[in-house]
Amino acid sequence: MNKQLKTLATLALVSALYAGQAQTTASGTTSTPSTTHKTTRSAAPKKPSVESQIQSLREDMETQIQQLKQQLADRDQQLQQAQQAAAAAQAAAAQAQQQAAQQSGVLTENTQAVSSLQGAVSDLKTNNTSLATTVQEDQAKVEKQILNPDAIHFKGVTISPTGSFLAGETIYRTHATGGDIPTAFSSLPYEHADAYALSEFYGTARQSRVALMAEGKPSWGTVRGYYEADWLGTGITSNNNESNSYVFRQRVLWAQAALNSGWAFTGGQLWSLATEDKKGISNLSSDIMLPLTIDPNYVPGFVWERQYGFRVTKTFDHAAFGIAAENPQVLYTATLAGNTPYAVLGSAGTNGGNYNAAVSTCSPSTSIVNYTNQVNGGVDTYLPVYKTVNSCANITNISFNVMPDFLAKAAFDPGFGHYEIFGVFRSAHETVYPGETTNGNLYGGLKDIVTGATVAPALTTAGSYNNDIGLGGVGASGRVTVLSNKLTVGLKGLYGPGVGRYGATTLSDVTTAASGEFTPLHNLSALGTVEIAPTPRLIVYLNYGGDYAGRNSGVGTTLGAPSVGKSAAGVYGGHWAAPAAAAVGYGSYYLSNSACLTNAAPGYNGSSTGFYPGGSCGAQTKDVQEGTLGYWYDFYRGDYGRVRLGMQYAYALRDSWSGAPVAGVGAVAAKGIDNMFWTSFRYYLP
Repeated sequence: MNKQLKTLATLALVSALYAGQAQTTASGTTSTPSTTHKTTRSAAPKKPSVESQIQSLREDMETQIQQLKQQLADRDQQLQQAQQAAAAAQAAAAQAQQQAAQQSGVLTENTQAVSSLQGAVSDLKTNNTSLATTVQEDQAKVEKQILNPDAIHFKGVTISPTGSFLAGETIYRTHATGGDIPTAFSSLPYEHADAYALSEFYGTARQSRVALMAEGKPSWGTVRGYYEADWLGTGITSNNNESNSYVFRQRVLWAQAALNSGWAFTGGQLWSLATEDKKGISNLSSDIMLPLTIDPNYVPGFVWERQYGFRVTKTFDHAAFGIAAENPQVLYTATLAGNTPYAVLGSAGTNGGNYNAAVSTCSPSTSIVNYTNQVNGGVDTYLPVYKTVNSCANITNISFNVMPDFLAKAAFDPGFGHYEIFGVFRSAHETVYPGETTNGNLYGGLKDIVTGATVAPALTTAGSYNNDIGLGGVGASGRVTVLSNKLTVGLKGLYGPGVGRYGATTLSDVTTAASGEFTPLHNLSALGTVEIAPTPRLIVYLNYGGDYAGRNSGVGTTLGAPSVGKSAAGVYGGHWAAPAAAAVGYGSYYLSNSACLTNAAPGYNGSSTGFYPGGSCGAQTKDVQEGTLGYWYDFYRGDYGRVRLGMQYAYALRDSWSGAPVAGVGAVAAKGIDNMFWTSFRYYLP
């Protein structure tokens, strides 16, 4: 800026000098005419000289230059001040920019902090809402635990009565069995029996059930104890006369340790491992696949036991495997006609050992076993010799068992149904006394007066020995649910020698051969089920099943009743007919079923009459079949439990093995048909 001002001042000075010189030159050019006029006119005033003008001009220029310099100086000073102000402003701007940057960083941090704070506040609000919801839920749970607890908590253990119910039920049968609400399938009356002509009706609450589950959760798994009982037991004084008081009966009692790894160890009174499960292998009553029936004895063909057992199971995602040792019992039925050996396989219970020692009936049987010579007034006569044998039937025939029943099962749940395969291995043992036979008992040591031969050897236990046989069977089951869980179809069966006790009819496992030794019966149990659930509250069911015991016909010999004879010496005595075939075993072809053809008068009634239906039809059961149709309807199901109504109809058929032919009729068998109707009204605890 200073250089520009200086340059401008210099140009102005040069221009002024140049203009002055030009004016001087012009004056010199016109000087001559000026002198001529001076003589004719008066003198004009004297003009300043050029030098004075130049001097004046110079002075003016210098003054202007000084002024310009002063102005330049002032402007330089102002410019310097402006530069200083600009520098200060620039510094202030830089500082302000730095501060702005710092403020921007702080603002960014504040923005992030605000954002984080807003997120935290939002999370806090969400947490507060969730906490409020949790508190409300916990409060509701606490209130529910106080007012409506699912279980009782005792020292870390939960105790629940789930599974308990109260029942009011009725049963009507067209042919009487005297069995109350459960059906004794193996005792359904045959045609022509006294009871077959009468119907029966009973009302009862005895199937009401009490259940209690105790459960704890240590770090390694779960410990459980379960108790279940009802009133379907029978005490010595139990009757329907007035109070209908029946004894409390154990159903299921067990303890369990279940590991987190899937292993479980269970001992007590359990549902047998042979009984079908709903999923995997479980001993919980709610997990047992029971037929949908009101009858406490279920339906023929259903494979089950409730007995002592100890089992070990391993559960996987879609499969389970188990082995068990369970309480044994041998069911025995045999016809022992003729000269058959004696054997011991069990007894009535012993009170001191807590088994029922009572007997149901004792029937004396008196036979003429011989005749003796008698001389009266010199006349030879004869007198019969009698022998009475008292035969008693036990209420509980407790078999002497050599080992437990062993069972193994594999269960599979592939996602489309439940499937099982299982096996049972058991044994029966006895002591056989071949020297003590039926003929030996009646005629032991006697001689035939005609032949002189000993009729039967004297009774002796010489040569007795123990006899053991193996029994067992193989079973399988399958159950599939389709149509959105509205239709379920199931099938189960068990077959093998000596597994009759595992069927609902409890047909015999073994019988006796003519040698006195055990021989097994081949048993079959099979059950098919269809369940339809059109609504969540209604389920309709159809069951059809049967239990079968194979024929095992043996033959013995009998002498028949002695007849009067006289020896060559004139001595009277017994004489026995030639040996004849006699029925031995189960379903023998030689067993007489002729009494099954007509109505028979009651048997020996003691001092009372009317309450002892008789009939001598002793045909042995071949099979029992039953078809049932019924429904269960829950007209209340909620927080306060369940109220359920059920009705059921059953058609049952009992068939026998045919026996010895009857003239004009042929081989005679027996059968009985019963139509049964149940109702049930129950309240289940929630």
